[in-house]
Amino acid sequence: MEIKNKANRIRLFSLKTPQMRAFHFSWFAFHICFFGWFGIAPLMAIVRDDLGLTKTQIGNTIIASVAITIVVRLIIGVLCDRIGPRKAYTWLLCLGSLPVMAIGLASSFETFFLARLAIGAIGASFVITQYHTSVMFAPNVVGTANATSAGWGNLGGGTTQIVMPLIFSGMLMLGVNEAFGWRLAMVVPGVVLFFTGIAYYLFTQDAPDGNFDELRARGELPHAKGEHGMGQSFKAAAKDIRVWALFVVYAACFGVELTINNIAAIYFFDNFELTLATAGMIAGLFGLMNIFARTLGGVFSDLFARNNGLKGRVRWLFIAMLCEGVALLFFSQMHVLTLAIGIMLVFSLFVQMAEGATFGVVPFINKKALGAVAGIVGAGGNAGAVAAGFLFRSEALTYQQGLFYLGIAVILASLCALVVRFSPEVEAEESAAYRNAAAGDETSALSLR
Repeated sequence: MEIKNKANRIRLFSLKTPQMRAFHFSWFAFHICFFGWFGIAPLMAIVRDDLGLTKTQIGNTIIASVAITIVVRLIIGVLCDRIGPRKAYTWLLCLGSLPVMAIGLASSFETFFLARLAIGAIGASFVITQYHTSVMFAPNVVGTANATSAGWGNLGGGTTQIVMPLIFSGMLMLGVNEAFGWRLAMVVPGVVLFFTGIAYYLFTQDAPDGNFDELRARGELPHAKGEHGMGQSFKAAAKDIRVWALFVVYAACFGVELTINNIAAIYFFDNFELTLATAGMIAGLFGLMNIFARTLGGVFSDLFARNNGLKGRVRWLFIAMLCEGVALLFFSQMHVLTLAIGIMLVFSLFVQMAEGATFGVVPFINKKALGAVAGIVGAGGNAGAVAAGFLFRSEALTYQQGLFYLGIAVILASLCALVVRFSPEVEAEESAAYRNAAAGDETSALSLR
């Protein structure tokens, strides 16, 4: 799929162009999805007491919240190729708001489990965000655009840890008890999700020159059938070993982030004897690093590509993954609160830079099956979270032991980055495209002076 008129600059403070509207709406929509997806996580200590949940049951709900996303991400990627990211996001946001609000009706482990399972579908929003920015931005800035939109979306994991306890406290101030307060608090992210979906439909478009329906009507984009259909697109991506290598890599970075988002508050609450609000604030710092950390991963990916092409992007991905694994090992051994917080921030930095570096590579794997590639790699993040979830549901392992084993797994997964290679022809083609986009950026900059 060749999309014309991609932006070769990121103008952060502009909403005039369709590229920048897609950029800002996509990161905001993903941010709000995190708000709904993990809204219950910082309140789990209250929910645990209200529903009488065991550690194993809590672990099962964590697994449920990310397991369903694997399937939905695989579907949503090829769906973007078919109906476009605008409609895909609108439907996901509006339908996803329903279980977020309905979780307050849970009265047992089983109903709570089913609600978290249904809510997990909105985690597929990440694929749409990365798809939308990939079709809107040129090779010289696509790594930065993808990393920044995803990073600011992931930031929702941090703001949720801070905001939801405050919303919960606000509900208690209205005079309700804790058992009803957490239920009422979850209505807030559900309402915001629904209205964000409506806004996405009204204010964005699929590509720089229009929506996919319009481009197909003008003959500028092939119809989604035959070799360009959903089935063929998925097959093309699924038979590429590089896609599965990135699947494993993303499992070991985004999967780890999802896991930490789910356990951080209760980990600090139990291990360091903190209040729920304080534990949530500290846990929120992990996600708040997304303000800049994932963007740095994309920026470095683009910088490495300037001199070393696609090989440079892959090399940077390996470095970021290796550093993430080492930092996680150190974090797992911390018993002093201040040291634990400091190492957690270093660990968070490399986790999110590795995520940005991964999607600095994804747009170049197979442009004709971009949605399928993004969907499979994105699903890897949730597969990693499911696998990691089993470490933290076991009564035989402490959280610290689970983190240690997870760090070893990340180091081993970093080697998969080295499997990603490109042919000399593709290397040359993308290097030329990078130079052309960079030259266009310089020309437009000069014209503005």
